[in-house]
Amino acid sequence: MNSTTLSTPTRTPSRPGDHRAGPVARVDERAYVRLLVVLDTAVLAVAVLVGYVTRFGDEEPVGSKIPYVVVAPALVLTWLVSLKVLRCYDDQVLGYGADEYRRVSAASLRLAGGTAIAGYIADVGVSRGFLAISFAVGMVGLELARFFARKRLHRARSQGRGWSRRVLVVGDTAHVLELVHQLRREPYAGYQVVGACIPDALLAPVPQRLGDVPVVGSFRAIPQAAAAIGADTVAVTASGELTATRLRRLGWQLEGTGVDLVVAPALTDVAGPRIHTRPVAGLPLIHVEAPEFRGARKLVKGFVDRSAATVALALLLPLVAVIALAIKVDSRGPVLFRQTRVGQGGREFGVFKFRTMVVNADALLAELAARNETDGLMFKMRDDPRVTRVGRVLRKWSLDELPQLANVLLGHMSLVGPRPPLPSEVARYDGDVARRLLVKPGMTGLWQVSGRSDLSWEDGIRLDLYYVENWSLAADLTIMWKTFGAVMRSRGAY
Repeated sequence: MNSTTLSTPTRTPSRPGDHRAGPVARVDERAYVRLLVVLDTAVLAVAVLVGYVTRFGDEEPVGSKIPYVVVAPALVLTWLVSLKVLRCYDDQVLGYGADEYRRVSAASLRLAGGTAIAGYIADVGVSRGFLAISFAVGMVGLELARFFARKRLHRARSQGRGWSRRVLVVGDTAHVLELVHQLRREPYAGYQVVGACIPDALLAPVPQRLGDVPVVGSFRAIPQAAAAIGADTVAVTASGELTATRLRRLGWQLEGTGVDLVVAPALTDVAGPRIHTRPVAGLPLIHVEAPEFRGARKLVKGFVDRSAATVALALLLPLVAVIALAIKVDSRGPVLFRQTRVGQGGREFGVFKFRTMVVNADALLAELAARNETDGLMFKMRDDPRVTRVGRVLRKWSLDELPQLANVLLGHMSLVGPRPPLPSEVARYDGDVARRLLVKPGMTGLWQVSGRSDLSWEDGIRLDLYYVENWSLAADLTIMWKTFGAVMRSRGAY
């Protein structure tokens, strides 16, 4: 997505007697951490119980030098300590990004390896089957618990009720406005902008605002401005006056205040795996790898696409037959609708869909053009009179797109990718938007899991370009997982 990349926050310890405004946020944070500890404890207790029951059932365990009534709670306690040591409760990773899940997995795997080695050396006789089942169930359970806890936090943040960081944005006016816009685009990330500091030359004699963000000071008094508005994070964006020396001094000034310092570079739309920070001559240079549009990973992606499409078509044949019959009974015309779309490299192909409109839908489009409800190059209408009764149901649950599995098998499309555009849309593309054609279009994508037809043209293009630049197999799996939720909610489907 087109979110400004925030560097890892620099945590500074709070001083005794620090009375910054903003204790409510810290209370919410502590409550969320306590919730995670309770969830983790419950999950691990269940995992150990499942491991014991599955391995021994009604039998009396034998061969262990330590009774399992001691082994079980010791394993749970050690596991919780391992999560704490690997900073799985650190506020810098909670609630956003994949680092939280990686740390939980790493803590579990390291403990499993250490337990296996220690058990072998000490020869305590604890059942390996019991440990294997407990660790397998526990790892999956911990990840699921974190996932559902995060979803609850995201809902609370989006409604203004959840723990969020209070952010003071520092930089030139244009860059401040851009960063504010990007942070507010994803409120669930937990960055609430409460003020801004701009260069001295731009300050007016009277207080001013940037949009609805109050300007609370200049670069001369950033720590004081943060304290005045109760900010717990200072986000520095681009500015000609913020030299490396001034930024370093700002970090020194924030030491001991309990305020985090983050840096939002001008580089955007680049995902973490493509970014590597390397110290060169005392400078933390950011190296950005080029996007990958061919190679072994692309071959693997193609193999996964076609294999999954084959399995899906085989399993969904009964449903496809029922849908075809319903379309035939509901209205006159063919079951399938074939439309020319533009794929990778600008090559045209025929995309297959179940027919959801009347047979002369294209001829009626000119009459409805004035009622278009979206901006940009697409036509969308919430109550389109051309859509049939069965078509409305198919569109609501995205069932009209099932025939595109055949396009995936033919190599025209991928399971995940940008929306396949019409030739008329491509004819009006500018240089940036044309980058969507560097990869195969997909049956689903970031646009579908982020609102579908409710998105503006600009936001849809932004998401498509982000995918093109930063695609990965892991991201594809995540998008496919989120697609099920988006379809069930049927948000933006019309």
